[in-house]
Amino acid sequence: MDINAASLEMHYQLGGKIEVVSRKKIETREDLSLAYTPGVAEPCRVIAKDYEQSFRLTRRSNLVAVITDGTAVLGLGDIGPAAGMPVMEGKCALFKEFAGVDAFPICIDSKDTDTIVNTVSLISKSFGGINLEDIAAPRCFEIEQRLKALCDIPVFHDDQHGTAIVVAAALINAVKVTKKQMGDLRIVINGAGAAGIAIGKLLIHMGFGNIIMCDINGIICQGDKGLNSAQEEISRISNLQKEHGTLADAMIDADVFIGVSRPGLVTAQMVSKMKKGIVFAMANPVPEIMPDEALAGGAAVVGTGRSDFPNQINNVLVFPGIFKGALSVRAKEISETMKYRAAYAIAEMIPEQELSCENIIPSPLNKEVANVVAKAVADVAVMEGLARL
Repeated sequence: MDINAASLEMHYQLGGKIEVVSRKKIETREDLSLAYTPGVAEPCRVIAKDYEQSFRLTRRSNLVAVITDGTAVLGLGDIGPAAGMPVMEGKCALFKEFAGVDAFPICIDSKDTDTIVNTVSLISKSFGGINLEDIAAPRCFEIEQRLKALCDIPVFHDDQHGTAIVVAAALINAVKVTKKQMGDLRIVINGAGAAGIAIGKLLIHMGFGNIIMCDINGIICQGDKGLNSAQEEISRISNLQKEHGTLADAMIDADVFIGVSRPGLVTAQMVSKMKKGIVFAMANPVPEIMPDEALAGGAAVVGTGRSDFPNQINNVLVFPGIFKGALSVRAKEISETMKYRAAYAIAEMIPEQELSCENIIPSPLNKEVANVVAKAVADVAVMEGLARL
């Protein structure tokens, strides 16, 4: 039985991967009176007088909403909110399993930006954090930006920032393994959507080097026609030599290739033109180039999003710890500093003496990573004055 068939059978058997479990047993009249009426009126009165008590008297202090409109689900595209539900349930299961954070899936049946923003904003008082998921670009950028302004809890689009953080973590160690020079790297990113642009911005912010963004039309340069607002924004801080050309042109003398695009776009010949190339081909389930082909082309380090090859670059290493840390100190937001500190925290999980071309990133199953990331995030929140505890 292949993995797809086995997964389908498991989902039929389970009828859903998550459930709501009561933290209070209701077995006596007193139990009922304390958990519900009449006793429950008192915490309600306390919260009515002091909003902050809602984080102490309800579960929202440890509860994240995992929200999608179903327009960019995994590699499946716009399949709608109901079809996206298995992914959102899976995300919620990972929150609980890896970080002890409760999460609830919410699938919104609308592609209208105003409707999505209003819906999420109106329900935000039930949660301690908002994890946006699988919302298509460029709409996802505006949705996140507006919700961050409206909500008094952290809002985090995992497809953007979770992916960017885990890529940065892997790249920190790949640079060490290949003995390349931080700051002098030529980095090609193929795929100028939510993940690609977020990766580019974070790597620039962290000082890795010059980013060359590419999309279906080739290299993106400031002044190009047809760019959306997010692409226009990153074009002003990337491609510093104002190059034009194809993806193949961009990869000549590149140190790093990062793919968040489509299968089969990169050849061994293209990799051979790189300089001791670091290749992160992360299209799923089939990467831009298979690892054996990339290695045949001369790649020094290869990573993918898959679990059946070394160096799986998976954002499960990021989002559980990010939210665990933010919730633990009631952070107002998730800042840029939190993101790059999280990347370094993940990278440092691999001791220097254990680094190798096939060991640059912790296993996604390493549950200690979430605790390390959470501490880094909480420490930054306190340092930056974003903590409310």
